[in-house]
Parts: sequence; structure tokens; C-alpha cells
Amino acid sequence: MQKLNQFYIKSVVKKALEEDLRPRGDITTSLISSKNKIIKAKIIAKQDGVIAGLNFCKTAFKLIGRETVFTKKVSDGKKIKKNKIIAMIEAKTKTILTAERTALNFLNHASGIATITNQFVKKISKKTKICCTRKTTPNLRTLEKYAVKKGGGHTHRYNLSDEILIKDNHISAYNNLRKLVKKAIKTKKIVTVEVENINQLKQILGLKFKRVLFDNMSTSQLKNCIKLCKKKYETEYSGNASLKNIKQISITGVNRISVGAITHSSKSFDTTLLFR
Repeated sequence: MQKLNQFYIKSVVKKALEEDLRPRGDITTSLISSKNKIIKAKIIAKQDGVIAGLNFCKTAFKLIGRETVFTKKVSDGKKIKKNKIIAMIEAKTKTILTAERTALNFLNHASGIATITNQFVKKISKKTKICCTRKTTPNLRTLEKYAVKKGGGHTHRYNLSDEILIKDNHISAYNNLRKLVKKAIKTKKIVTVEVENINQLKQILGLKFKRVLFDNMSTSQLKNCIKLCKKKYETEYSGNASLKNIKQISITGVNRISVGAITHSSKSFDTTLLFR
């Protein structure tokens, strides 16, 4: 998994700023005569939630103006109430005006993911983990999985090289589930096998691999399959998990629930930046 370090943050934010500024820069701010004046601004939460992405936000201002002093009033992973200050910025007027939207886009996107993840986490048993998937925004996977973690969630796998996950189309392509699983086990990688019904599960019971993923099953089917596993496998559920049904799924005793929606359908966190 790619690490969330300053090199990664800087490279991602730099690309976002270039997208906003090419080819002629901030032509509106250039009209302001006092653009080099040092001013102060504050970022305020307009809703309750969990904050993430502050270092991306900070980096956007610092890349535009090295003079920037960015002061966090809350840390990533912490809950915040509506109308509370998230961060303070002291910089040139042109720095704040030019970097504002890119900075808030990163903060709002990451905080939105952390917030919805935390809402899922609060509804489930402590024995169950909420996991994100590979349903992420291209080129922002590391940021989004980081935000999930800050919301109390976990990662399913980072990319296709990370673990073996045998899904329905792999099974259709190979046409022999048990042989395919045996072949996967020989790689010494973590192996997860997705099954859609009890008959598929029975084909692989007894083989030594890590995890069974139950896809789009009813809770009654899920309970029966978990019993058949007899705690010999880690268990996971996937398929249209929502805030309305997540508790019911968790009660079955499943170890993990993967929720693609926490990354691909999260609502942006609501903030505003105001000059003091």
C-alpha cells in the first residue's frame, strides 16, 4: 500500500493546483491591489462530523505561499461540531484566495468519507469491522483509504497486488472453484473467496485459506453460511450495505462488512473559509 507521507501529499496537491491554475493563474485575484497584504482567515465546520485531510489542506496553501502559517484547531480523526473552527490561516491575501478551493476540496472530500465511515462504525457490533473497497476515485485511493481509517474503518485490500480475491468472474473464467482456490493457496498470499450461495461454500470447505466473502446474501443465508464455516475462516459480507441494514448484518456475527459507498458515494463535508 502506498504510504501517506509528505511526498505523496505534495504531489497530489500540486497536480490539483495545476488543474486550477493553468494556463494563466488566478486572473481574478490578480486584479486586487492589496493582494500581498498579510491577512488571517479561518476554516469553519458547517456541520457535525469527523475531520480528515488537514495536511492536504495545509499543503495547498503552503505550495501557493511559503509564508503561510497554518494552525490546526482539531486533528484528523477527531469529531467536530457545527460552527467550530477547524483551522486558522495567516498568509498573503493572494495565497489564501488562490489556494482556498483546492485546499477545501481535499479537506471536505476526506472529512466526508471519515464522517460517513464513522456513522457506519457507530451502528455495528464492536466485533465487526467496516471495510472500504477498491471503489475509489482514480489517483486518490491512498487519501480515501486514509480517511476511512480516520473514521474508524479498515481497508479491504489496497490494490490487485495486495491479496488474492477470487470473485464470480474469476470462477466463471476458470470453471472449477475448488481447483482455483487450491492454486491460489500455493501462492502463500492472503486468499479471500467470494461465494454467492451455500453450494459454492460447500465446494471449498476444508481448504486452508483465510477468508470467505459472502456476496449479496439475506441475513438468514448469511447466518447459515457462518455456522458452516465453524470459525475456521474469517468471514466478510458485501453487497448493498447501508446505514439502514448494517446493524442487522452485523448481528449475524460476520467479522467484516465491506461498504463501497463510503468512498464512491460519500457526501462532501460542509465547510467555509472566512477572512477574520
